[in-house]
Amino acid sequence: MIQLFNVSKRYNDSVAVSGATFEVAKGEFVFLTGPSGAGKTTLLRMMLRQELPTTGQILIDKRDVGALPVSKVPELRRSIGVVFQDFKLIQRKTALDNVAYVLNVAGVPRAQQRKKAYEALRSVGLNHKLSANPGALSGGEQQRVAIARAVVNQPALLLADEPTGNLDPDLAVEIMRLFREINARGTTVLVATHDRDLIERMQRRTVILERGHVVAGAESP
Repeated sequence: MIQLFNVSKRYNDSVAVSGATFEVAKGEFVFLTGPSGAGKTTLLRMMLRQELPTTGQILIDKRDVGALPVSKVPELRRSIGVVFQDFKLIQRKTALDNVAYVLNVAGVPRAQQRKKAYEALRSVGLNHKLSANPGALSGGEQQRVAIARAVVNQPALLLADEPTGNLDPDLAVEIMRLFREINARGTTVLVATHDRDLIERMQRRTVILERGHVVAGAESP
């Protein structure tokens, strides 16, 4: 599903990622970890074509991300669900409308938008909070809305960048349980986190970054 070949990213004299090579197989659940500044977010941004690698190649489902024409980038991103640490919900919209917004942008008919959004929220246990705005939801509930939004299109790949960074340990475990359920339905999951305790509890393959270098976990078992 994800293949990186000698990927580097430089910003002027600063090296964010250096010679990263690893794969994530279709249907795998993998953690990407390392201290702050190790290059985790930069790697995810390159997978989403928000950044281009300075050198190397990134393939997502056999598509060369860096070589994609600009016109094909939206299609790539529609095949990838993304969950952020800070939720990135639209404050003036309800939970249902936040999730449906993704489908609206994709051109899905309005009647289907609401049905699919409801099903996504139900899958994360929030079908009783459809009309609530983000400000009326707890941090854990907001993150579950963000997860529902990320998976409403049934993406082949889910990327999460420090998705539990703003949550207490019990809520973090609950969010990981949701990711595990999403993975069990066939979605490939890559979670960037520095939470070593959480990683140890989940017992999944872990790719470790240090100063932009992959130092462990590059190969699938």
